[in-house]
Amino acid sequence: MKPNIGAGDAGQTSLLYGGRVSKASPRPEAYGTVDELNSTLGLAKALCVRAYSREVIDGIQKDLGIVAAELATETEHHDQLASHGWIVTDDMVNKLKQCLADIESKVEMPKVFVIPGATAGGAAIDCARAVVRRAERRVVELMEKNDLPNQNVAAYLNRMSDVLFALARYEEAGKGTE
Repeated sequence: MKPNIGAGDAGQTSLLYGGRVSKASPRPEAYGTVDELNSTLGLAKALCVRAYSREVIDGIQKDLGIVAAELATETEHHDQLASHGWIVTDDMVNKLKQCLADIESKVEMPKVFVIPGATAGGAAIDCARAVVRRAERRVVELMEKNDLPNQNVAAYLNRMSDVLFALARYEEAGKGTE
């Protein structure tokens, strides 16, 4: 009897707008890390006790679909993706910059090295930040191979890392409930 092998069982995956690549290649590694980031953020959101923290995380999670779509699209299909409005924009990056300023106005940032774990929500946000830093490294790898035309993807992830660092400190400052 012949085994039932699915399309991905042999180690290949489909990209948006066509094409198949190894699941171990840089593009699936990048969007897979963004998927892991989204799940980690979901856990952080569930553990946060402050409504503002949950609101910020929810907004980021909604944007991650666009980030993943861009990473799952080969460069030659980028214009097609852009025609649907599924690209990381300057406005998305600027929204994170504004979010960072807002958080920093609510809580003083530490002047020393931070050891994660003061609260469950803060620790989970710090875990998500570690995942976003890995996603950023994967994106830089694509950029260095000229395989990602939109520099805003890296800028968005870099700003997100800053936001998550600050948000974890904000969440910890609440230490109980709102």
